[in-house]
Amino acid sequence: MSRYTRLSEWCVPVSGIDYDVTVPLPWELGAQGSGLWLIVPRGTRFNCSVPRLLRWAFDPRDPRYRKASCLHDWLLAAKGWGRVAAGAVFHDALVADGVPPLERLAMWLAVSLYRFR
Repeated sequence: MSRYTRLSEWCVPVSGIDYDVTVPLPWELGAQGSGLWLIVPRGTRFNCSVPRLLRWAFDPRDPRYRKASCLHDWLLAAKGWGRVAAGAVFHDALVADGVPPLERLAMWLAVSLYRFR
C-alpha cells in the first residue's frame, strides 16, 4: 500500500463538486518503489466533474474518484500534461482506490478523449 492510498482527510469541499487540497497529495508514478513522485501541493483546487447525463451511473461526490480527479486536474492545469498522459495517471489512481474495471474504463475514456483533436 502506498502513501497515497493510506492518505485520508486530504481535501475539503468548497462548493458543489469543487475541493481544496489541505495536505500535499503524493502519487508515485509507475510501480511502487519507482522513486518518481508527483506531489499535488496544498491549496490546489480541483473538481470531480461528471457530465450530467452520466451522473445516474457515476456520482461526482464518490470519494473513490477524488484523488484521481485531483491528480488529473493538476497535471493538466499546473504541469501542462496532455489529456492521454494525465488520463493514464487518472486510471492508475482509480485502480489504487478500488474503482471497478468497467467504471474505470468509462471514466478513463471520458477524461482522455474529452475535446479530442
